[in-house]
Amino acid sequence: MTRSLTAERVRRDLDVVAHAGLGLDEFFAEVVESISRAIPNDAICVAGLDPGSLLLTSARKYGCLLGQDHKDAAWGLLEYGRVEETAFREMAAQRVDAVGLNALTRGEPRVSNRMSELMIPEYAFHDEARMILRDGDHVWGGISFFRAGSDCRPFGEDEITFLAALSRTLAHGVRSGLLCSVVAEPQTTMTGPAVLIVSRDDEIVQMSAGSQGRIDDLIAGDNSGAAVNPIYSLIGAARRYGRGESEVPPRLRVRGRSGMWLVINASPLSSSDGRVGEVVVTIEEARPPDIVPIVVEAFGLSPRERDVTQLVLQGVATKDIAAALHLSAYTVQDHLKLIFNKAGVRSRRDLIARVYFDQYAPRINQPLTPSGTFLPER
Repeated sequence: MTRSLTAERVRRDLDVVAHAGLGLDEFFAEVVESISRAIPNDAICVAGLDPGSLLLTSARKYGCLLGQDHKDAAWGLLEYGRVEETAFREMAAQRVDAVGLNALTRGEPRVSNRMSELMIPEYAFHDEARMILRDGDHVWGGISFFRAGSDCRPFGEDEITFLAALSRTLAHGVRSGLLCSVVAEPQTTMTGPAVLIVSRDDEIVQMSAGSQGRIDDLIAGDNSGAAVNPIYSLIGAARRYGRGESEVPPRLRVRGRSGMWLVINASPLSSSDGRVGEVVVTIEEARPPDIVPIVVEAFGLSPRERDVTQLVLQGVATKDIAAALHLSAYTVQDHLKLIFNKAGVRSRRDLIARVYFDQYAPRINQPLTPSGTFLPER
């Protein structure tokens, strides 16, 4: 009975926290503290994910993992470079909101490459429970819970069920947190992409001028792990693409520490002597078409509200939106009221600024480069 009451209190607490409009660092700190009351653990790792590609955008660590960043690259390569049913992408594809590794493998967690090659030998973690933060079709993050020691108590079925029940609530908190921060200072000094060449041995062997600044901006908060977290996840995914195990080259949208949205692409390279495994990575400022879908999804709009918002962002008048969507002008106005409420704005102009996170609004009259990014101020 006591355990049941604790779980119910944690569930209520998390519902309040998820609707409090907290930034991601504060939100996840509250989540970790609350869940740990119901589910004892030795460490937790929270992964931010791009809902479009499900690639890693950030990692926050707690417990005995705090400050342990030296194996982040290895984790990214394992998570995205191999096919495993408990990987976050596979869980999302199968719509599995939570899983316990020990239970899934019938007490043989070493069948997981992630456990046998990293978690057990490096950290002595012998069981892992995973959950994804999913709201409908969109996954906004994932959380891993670990228990250490070969004699640790495995995560039980009731604990996994409890985590699965929290999935949508926590996804709402992530969506809200993503909208909290603003661009501190637009970084307009770099007009082209940062280009990195990664060797077969997973070393960054070449980079273009200014790349280090872009890499450093990938650290989203004070407890975000290494800046290379998203990069090595992309490298693993690019190699899978090169082997023909996936159909789309990996691409990631991520907000940097500055608040600016960046787009990272990775592609496998091949040499004249037949060597494979090298990868080229590009990091550049996101263009408006990159940002709009993820921000609109974060508002939690209905499909029809998303249609209306897309037309508003194109400057289409209400009567023309009505004609395009085969609605009455009054219905469009009703949709706009709901959209403004969800986005926390009061007008079309405010909505446009909100969608672009002030990343583009201050430079709206500046000329564009051929690639669609803004030229730097002189």
